[in-house]
Amino acid sequence: MNKAEIMRKAQSYLEQETEPGFRDEVTALLKKEDWEELGDRFYTDLAFGTGGLRGVIGGGFNRMNPFVVRRATQGLANYVQKEGATAPDGSRRAVIAYDSRRYSGTFALEAALVFAGNGIKTYLFTSLRPTPELSFAVRQLSAATGIVLTASHNPPEYNGYKVYWGDGAQIVAPHDKAIIKEVQGVSGHVKTLTKEDALEKGLLEYVDTEIDEKFVAMAKSVSIHPDLLRERGKELRIVYTPLHGTGAFMVERVMGDLGIDVMTVPEQREPDGEFPTVEFPNPEEASAMKMAVELGRSEKADLVIGTDPDADRIGIAVPEGDDLRLITGNQLGALLADYMYSQRKAAGTLPERPAFVKTIVTTELQRKIVEKYGVSCFDTLTGFKHIAALVRKWEGMPDGPSYVMGDEESYGYMIGTDVRDKDSISAALLTAEMALYHVSQGKSVVDRLNELYREFGYYEESTISKYFRGQAGIGIMTGLMERLRKNPPAKVGGIDVVEIRDVQEGTTRYLPSGKVKKNIDLPVSNVLQFILSDESVVSARPSGTEPKIKFYASCSSAPGMELNAARTEVGGKIRKITADIESWLSEAEG
Repeated sequence: MNKAEIMRKAQSYLEQETEPGFRDEVTALLKKEDWEELGDRFYTDLAFGTGGLRGVIGGGFNRMNPFVVRRATQGLANYVQKEGATAPDGSRRAVIAYDSRRYSGTFALEAALVFAGNGIKTYLFTSLRPTPELSFAVRQLSAATGIVLTASHNPPEYNGYKVYWGDGAQIVAPHDKAIIKEVQGVSGHVKTLTKEDALEKGLLEYVDTEIDEKFVAMAKSVSIHPDLLRERGKELRIVYTPLHGTGAFMVERVMGDLGIDVMTVPEQREPDGEFPTVEFPNPEEASAMKMAVELGRSEKADLVIGTDPDADRIGIAVPEGDDLRLITGNQLGALLADYMYSQRKAAGTLPERPAFVKTIVTTELQRKIVEKYGVSCFDTLTGFKHIAALVRKWEGMPDGPSYVMGDEESYGYMIGTDVRDKDSISAALLTAEMALYHVSQGKSVVDRLNELYREFGYYEESTISKYFRGQAGIGIMTGLMERLRKNPPAKVGGIDVVEIRDVQEGTTRYLPSGKVKKNIDLPVSNVLQFILSDESVVSARPSGTEPKIKFYASCSSAPGMELNAARTEVGGKIRKITADIESWLSEAEG
């Protein structure tokens, strides 16, 4: 893009942006003639993808700012007026929530006023709320759509705009592409009202306690043994961190109502979009959990819990010997599935055709566990919108499977169907109950995990993520996936590749015969999976919300193997596979 084109686009933005701070950024860059930075801000529009928007905050068409939010909301409003469900009173409604990130409240109000300008009654939370509460509120308020302003666990410079449909789930086909088309078609005037006009006309209404109370009751209802919590909950010493996000109010409230005392890390309790105590506010990262684990050690905690800024992901640490051990997302999913299905089966409360759903990059250990209890396991693409789509499909079948829970390896769990997305609040309660149950049986959480490994085989997973920013980064990721398709490896980690599953093509190639079958019944997605001769699985997937590519490796041992030997064997496989993946990434960068 040449300087003249940059100048033209920058001037167009300045004419349409109403917020002085964002305008001033661009004006200052023009004055400095910082063409590199201006080029990145204007070489493209911030993409409205299948989930919504996510990007760096700042002035420009390729940034998160009020203008971009208004334009996206106008496109969404256009689609809602055409296809959105109506409430019992015949109106079309929207719900908006936001987290603790920079400008989240500002962006939320801008979106609400655009909906109001388009005649769509909008419910806006009075202050920050967890993402799962937004999913819950959409159905409670008979809304056609919902938005949450969040960038989940991204660094502080990011914000995002996540879209939900009337079933409380993130948008999927055919709505996703249709909404994208509407957003791309917005040019010129965006309909909006002032806050005062929107309130006076009844097109903007603030909500809080009426939804909060219902959400709290729903979260508490996931308990399988509430009597155990009431009788022995005080015995649990729980340390918790919301990582400067939205989780504290709900986690403390739900636990407290059931008799569990929670000690929240004081330095991380208050919402703060700068996330001053962590590099990445992500409970998947050991560094993010450091302060909570340190407090847990000093307080001799039975359980340490962390939730991300919008409180949809959860990470935990549990005692092992004299220290605390971080549990992976795959491991917690296995433990929760084991507890949920075993206890509900024992209590006789499982539905007739119980179902469990996991993503294709989540450990196969979970499949083996749930099948032991007579539960059918289903695979979906990464993302809870795909899990929710299965739930919606089954609810429309007279004798379909009955969803009980589902998860993905990236620390997300969806318990029941009241929330149609991952929910750390209900997952935190179930995790506390699971830990207390095992203690009541004379064992620790790690003891139970080791029992599962001895019964089904030791499983270990590794995730390698690589960021590729800017225009060049997109090309690098695209080129790497093309090379893996056209020239796939014959071995990974020294182990033969026997199958290549290409979700984008819907095919499986069987090696060495070379036969190809179109047998993958999943939505089209840019995902490759390499199945190795020892049943290890290596998956490659560019992120749909961030400028990065992710590789997943999962290896296992035979059931009944001595655990130390199994860990040594599987760990060796993981290290070799990881080394190969890292070499692919290095080659891609040139």
